[in-house]
Amino acid sequence: MKKRLVSVFAAMLALFLGVQSAAAASAPPLSQLKVLKVSSPSCGVEDIAEGQAQTRCDHSGPNIMIYVLEVGYGREPHVGLDGFDVNGTRTPVCAFKNGNLTTCTPGGKTVGYLYAFDLAGKQEGTFTFSNISLNAPGITMSTQLYIK
Repeated sequence: MKKRLVSVFAAMLALFLGVQSAAAASAPPLSQLKVLKVSSPSCGVEDIAEGQAQTRCDHSGPNIMIYVLEVGYGREPHVGLDGFDVNGTRTPVCAFKNGNLTTCTPGGKTVGYLYAFDLAGKQEGTFTFSNISLNAPGITMSTQLYIK
C-alpha cells in the first residue's frame, strides 16, 4: 500500500510540475549488411556491387580500407580478415524523405551505421562482417568479400 501511495504521489507531482514522459520507439531490427566500397593506394576506391564475391582490382598491399553499411541496429558485430580481428569505426546514418542515407545531424533519426575498417597492414583474404539484431528474435546477418 505504501508503494502504491508513493507511485500515485509521484504521478501527481509530475502532472503538477508539467513533466512529460518520453516515449521511445523500439530500435529497428537488422535488415541489411553490405560491403559498399574497398579502397587502397594501388586501386583507389572500388564500388562493390550487390552479390559481388570478390574485388575486381588487386588491392593487396598496405592501407586497405573497407566500408560496410548496416541498416537497423545490431548488438554484437564480429569482423575479421581470414579469422584475424579487424579494427574500425562506425558513424550513424540517417534517412531523409528522398530515401538517401546520409550522415546524421543533431536530432536526425539514426537508421543504421556506416563502418570503416582499416586492414592495418593485412593484405588479401576473406573479409567477414556479422551482427546479431538488437531486438528479438535476434536474427544474425552476415556478409563477406574476398579482397585480392
